[in-house]
Amino acid sequence: MEQRWRALAVLTAARTSLGFQFQSLPAAAPALIPALGLSYADLGTLIGLYFLPGIVVALPGGALGRRFGDRNLVALGLVLMAAGGLVSALAGGHGQLAAGRLLAGIGAVLLNVAMSKMVTDWFAGREIVLAMGIFVNSFPIGIGLAMLGLGAVTQALGWQGALAAGAAFAAAALALLLLVYRPHPNDGAGGGGAARAALPLATGGLVALAGSIWGLLNGGLAIMVGFAPIYLAAAGLPPAEAAPLAGAAIWVCAAAIQAGAMIAERWGRHGLLMAVGALGWAGCLALLALGLLPWLALPGAGLFCGLPIGVIMALPSRVLQPAQRALGVGLFYLFLYIGHGLLPAAAGWVQDR
Repeated sequence: MEQRWRALAVLTAARTSLGFQFQSLPAAAPALIPALGLSYADLGTLIGLYFLPGIVVALPGGALGRRFGDRNLVALGLVLMAAGGLVSALAGGHGQLAAGRLLAGIGAVLLNVAMSKMVTDWFAGREIVLAMGIFVNSFPIGIGLAMLGLGAVTQALGWQGALAAGAAFAAAALALLLLVYRPHPNDGAGGGGAARAALPLATGGLVALAGSIWGLLNGGLAIMVGFAPIYLAAAGLPPAEAAPLAGAAIWVCAAAIQAGAMIAERWGRHGLLMAVGALGWAGCLALLALGLLPWLALPGAGLFCGLPIGVIMALPSRVLQPAQRALGVGLFYLFLYIGHGLLPAAAGWVQDR
């Protein structure tokens, strides 16, 4: 296997832990809410808290990767994810749960920023949309695995067992990274990476625009997968059935991400692909909000949501030079985390009202 594809396989597998741990809280929510007396606003805040540290950490994270090495930064992120998941699993109240979620979220930000820059290093200028489609698929696949398995884990071991499983997944990903991954020459460890470069205003503006698109999409996706199990449980389904049904949207999304990346690589028409995905997703969510055809609306939402994701993730690579990637990817993820961190909390507030 060519070295860059081997690196992509390791990074994609390790990043699956991020989606799995993120979804461990919503999967445990039907048991967690009554156990700790949480409101829906509390739940939305805790969901968003996993990515809220990115507003502060994303830009410095890019600089840290350039200084200490991308692989080392990912390893630190996975350590923090495992520790935060363990703190959450042992929490006796809302404050401790929030502290664990915040600690894990800081690790997730470091992992996300560094890994995206690593994939860009390996694939910039050659099959970058396809590679990003494969890489980004790790997040919905992790969410889908959590939805498939953690409902039953929650029933058997309580909400603590679901959150502990997220910590264990991060620890396994750390072992995979340390044992298998070999750094790219632009990794930056020991000063061997590309020299520091500032972002021109025009380039920074384009990266910020791409990040805003990515932030809105991910904020909407977090609301959908975070609140769908609660919505379905309120309709009378037990957690072991509600979570897999909501997970169907994620599995369809994962397939659509790969299909959209292949379509973009073969035929182009990136703008049309993004428009079809956004409008189709909005239509499916409107059906779901009206209580119409949830068994069709949820998978349909996943289908349309996934189509443009590879294209969006590849946008920064079209304007960033190698020496600009660490800072540029950090800027891209700053806008992601603004959307991902704030929109679920706003949705929880609306749900309470």
